[in-house]
Amino acid sequence: MKDLIRLSAVEAATRLARRELSAEDYLGAFLDRIAEREPTVHAFAHLARDKAIATARALDQGAVRGPLHGLPIGVKDMFDTFDMPTQGGSKIYVGHTTPIDAACIALSRHAGAVVLGKTVTTELATFPPNETRNPHNPAHTPGGSSSGSVAAVSDCMLPLATGTQTLGSTVRPAAYCGVIGYKPTYNLIPKRGVWATSDTLDTVGVFGKTVPDVAWFVAGMMSCPELRVPLEETAPTALRVGICRTFEWDKASPEMQQALEEAGQRLASAGAHVRDITLPASYADMLQAQITVGTFEMGRTLSDEYLRHGERMRPQLHERCALAWQVTLDEYQRALAIGRECRARIPEAFADLDVLLAPAATGEAPEGHDWTGDPVMNQVWSFLHTPCVSIPASLGPRGLPLGLQVIGRLDDDARTLRAAHWIQQQMAWQPFADAHAMRGRA
Repeated sequence: MKDLIRLSAVEAATRLARRELSAEDYLGAFLDRIAEREPTVHAFAHLARDKAIATARALDQGAVRGPLHGLPIGVKDMFDTFDMPTQGGSKIYVGHTTPIDAACIALSRHAGAVVLGKTVTTELATFPPNETRNPHNPAHTPGGSSSGSVAAVSDCMLPLATGTQTLGSTVRPAAYCGVIGYKPTYNLIPKRGVWATSDTLDTVGVFGKTVPDVAWFVAGMMSCPELRVPLEETAPTALRVGICRTFEWDKASPEMQQALEEAGQRLASAGAHVRDITLPASYADMLQAQITVGTFEMGRTLSDEYLRHGERMRPQLHERCALAWQVTLDEYQRALAIGRECRARIPEAFADLDVLLAPAATGEAPEGHDWTGDPVMNQVWSFLHTPCVSIPASLGPRGLPLGLQVIGRLDDDARTLRAAHWIQQQMAWQPFADAHAMRGRA
């Protein structure tokens, strides 16, 4: 049974569809893992064990529902679910329920997914962390805000989970925990029923063990089979990769900078066309513009929580909301204009390249639990709305994962995913490929 949790989601889905594996047995393997590891990792805000078992049994007795048939998923506790509480990691919403599912969760259930539970988020998907730990080393953060989702997938308590990204909440935690984090093109996955932070930036993302897994998840959820990445995917013909150090390069640790340089060399040796690129000069203004937009929208989106329930907010979040009212409408509109201009220049930034490769985080996951890490390597791409896939690249000096992100053009998710799969296969560290992936976790 323990071997089942090591299957990729695509492999499991294939066996489930052929009835070579029962949904109940597959779910049971994850429940055993959760019983063993949850006291250390603290990935779940709500575990719907009995409901999930009942759903799995019903799936075993009926016809195959769809491409996600029998796959357990975790749902970030910012997504509405009709049959379990949605609390947003906040004291304000303890015990809160809703009669509907978020659109993407409804679509996932329709495609056969088994919702196993709600995963821990930072407070209202912002900055104050909750109890989740990094499975590779519980003394370190798993990142945020999608903390529980990424930790559960990393520790083989789930094959798939949902997340969101406003600043870096999918790509960065995936890098810290050594899994795949996929932030699609903005609004590819509908946001209805997902609690908002910043409408200009919020994007629904997913986590999995492999690139084909996250592609399978979104393809099945959205009925977009063209997004699938075959397990046997070979090198795209003459893949053209731009090594992108970004305007925030000085924030990257020496080991992260080395990881990107070595990745470029590996890809070139494997047959890719690799070259350094320089982003348009106007992109240097994007980070501050993104901060302005995010601050303005977050404060106003969370206005009721701030104005009526401020005493129940964490002080850190309350202070952030207060700052939002200092951003003027003129500053906000000028920042939005910078985003529009830079999106229009994406063809110039990419030139004749297929994808860009950049750091997914500044380095390894920070030690401690009071901070989820710096999103500076993600904020510009969130503002650009481009598809990004975080891939594990190597291990850092503390033995924690270092991640890079593969960045594609707007609405070019299929090519971005295929490129990311091939690039990840060339990296120095292959998580989940063998028993090494479970070292220190058994």
